[in-house]
Amino acid sequence: MKSLKDTGHDMAYRAAFGVCYAVSSLPLAVHYVFSLLLSLILYHVVGYRRRLVRRNIAASFPQMGFRKRWLIERRFYLYFCDLMVEALKYFSISRKSMRKRMVFKGVEQVEDSCRRGRSCGILLGHFGNWEWVSSLPLWIDPSVGRCVQLYHPLENRLLDRLMSHVRERMGATNVPVNESVRHLVRLRAEGTPLVIGFIADQAPFWNNIHYWTTFLNHPDTPLFTGPERLMRKFDMDVYYLDMRRTRRGHYTGEFRLLTREPDKCQEFEITEMYTRALEETIRRQPPYWLWSHNRWKRTKAEWERIIDPVTGKMVLD
Repeated sequence: MKSLKDTGHDMAYRAAFGVCYAVSSLPLAVHYVFSLLLSLILYHVVGYRRRLVRRNIAASFPQMGFRKRWLIERRFYLYFCDLMVEALKYFSISRKSMRKRMVFKGVEQVEDSCRRGRSCGILLGHFGNWEWVSSLPLWIDPSVGRCVQLYHPLENRLLDRLMSHVRERMGATNVPVNESVRHLVRLRAEGTPLVIGFIADQAPFWNNIHYWTTFLNHPDTPLFTGPERLMRKFDMDVYYLDMRRTRRGHYTGEFRLLTREPDKCQEFEITEMYTRALEETIRRQPPYWLWSHNRWKRTKAEWERIIDPVTGKMVLD
């Protein structure tokens, strides 16, 4: 029997879902009007993370003139607000419309890997519309491969439940990143190869930093190496999803094979290949990466000061 707290949560969820679905049902053209207005408010009135965005862009493109950097900055805010309304639209968008708006190329390579009994690790960044990438099951034959995505559960239980529903409504399976090994072992035991999406361009916690490299003109950028370790552990074919925004509300993701033999790659080689590929994607269409994320907030000097080199644990809070 449900507790009073759980009953209240269910009622709040149903109410929130109803509101989201009703607003989502509006045409995307209407959503984009709200997006434009919201971008003006965030940029000119609120100034949402504007200093951080400007600093990130300037440091990443130091040879670029001020006007070009400003155009990237301004287009980013409109794109950022487009992402919000597109995420909301995902509550009600039809599968037919989704296939037109989120197009995948090179799917036959991934299906070929699955037919050979190989699970596939798909690396991507916060570029384009990464939420719509969860529509990949519309393109993958379910008898060939099962689509899975690792995610970090949100602290807000209601919002986490809403987002989980949206991310699974096209057929993908959500797996919490902190329980990934246990879930992946269970799913693999069911016999169908897995197609697993990894977003790996966030800033790792101090004790999860194991590799530094140059990324977008920043010489000491910490990288997540967890995806590489999982792909080695489960011996997956490794792909990079090269995203493009073709026009407003339309995206293309092209699969690029990085390696079929992760166990033969040197340590961090897969992470490095992914980083270089993502860098190329961002330089091609700079406004469409998540510049508001504080990607370079951790420095190597501070990491060396607070992390024990032997145990890898923090020695100073």
